[in-house]
Amino acid sequence: MTAKPRILVVRNDKLGDFMLAWPALRALREGSQANHIAVLVPDYTAPLARVCPWIDEVIVDPGPKGDRELLTRLRAGRFDALLTLFSTPRIGWLGFRAGIALRMAPATKWAQLFYNARIRQRRSRSEKPEYRYNVELAERLLDRLGQRAPEAAPPHWPRSPEQRQVERQRIAAECGLDPDRPWWFLHPGSGGSAVNLTAERYVELLTKVHARLDRPVGWLITFGPNEEANAERIRAELAAAGLDARLMPRREGIAGFACSLAAGDGMIAGSTGPLHIAGCLDLGTVGFYPAKRSATSLRWQTCNDASKRLAFSPPPGSDPAAATDMGRIDLDAAAAPIAALIERLRFT
Repeated sequence: MTAKPRILVVRNDKLGDFMLAWPALRALREGSQANHIAVLVPDYTAPLARVCPWIDEVIVDPGPKGDRELLTRLRAGRFDALLTLFSTPRIGWLGFRAGIALRMAPATKWAQLFYNARIRQRRSRSEKPEYRYNVELAERLLDRLGQRAPEAAPPHWPRSPEQRQVERQRIAAECGLDPDRPWWFLHPGSGGSAVNLTAERYVELLTKVHARLDRPVGWLITFGPNEEANAERIRAELAAAGLDARLMPRREGIAGFACSLAAGDGMIAGSTGPLHIAGCLDLGTVGFYPAKRSATSLRWQTCNDASKRLAFSPPPGSDPAAATDMGRIDLDAAAAPIAALIERLRFT
């Protein structure tokens, strides 16, 4: 192993999954500043990877049709170690063919045949948060490298007070929001990756929360591709109910959007990428999760401080469909702790 180990970390799936890899990337960086940390990510999350403080190099995964070019890139990278946080036969085979000496991944599926360091985790049991599974893999890799990372507290994406104020003043100027008032984001969309509350239920929830607050807050409704009409509908209904609600101004790319979230106090959303960005920033998070074993609030917990997060799911039921019926969540029971969290985390 070289004195300056070159490590390639693979998380080439969705945004939320990538954000839950940041604590593991941080562990690898803090194991030794000499480590060169590269990531293999899809084009979609590459802009965020480029602003991650724990990453030195970003390699965009071209997909199976570009495997020949990717293999050439991996060989040229002369990586000492490959850490695949979500293993697939394709990536395992490429790492093997690239001649990477140490190849580590969870011991799942037949993809593990291409790895020479395998860790049994049984993630489908949802016994730990996803980010903890990732950190455990990183810690095992560091152990093989003769390194150890200190225990790290949130935020896993640190932003300075000055950076937060720049984003806050920018949004205040664009939206006419009072910069001295707390702001919370609401992300009602899901990008098709997670169940969520309906627009009507979110309006009902925020109205109930508003009624329990000692002082009002500003609401910024965020949206993804093809979700603006739904976001505007929610904004209009909240405004009609007397809430200070605005649409989040558009930003250039996903990295610009993510950086702008540092302006707020917290986010309410389903188990989506934006919620996990907020978690990395150590904002307050209120997540709505199904009760399915593979998608529990524990498994997909945000990586912010425990005192800053709330999670709600449908009550248990014998019918499997009940696990994903978000209409069964008691909004009155949710509104009180959400209002209490908002009061505790007022922006300073």
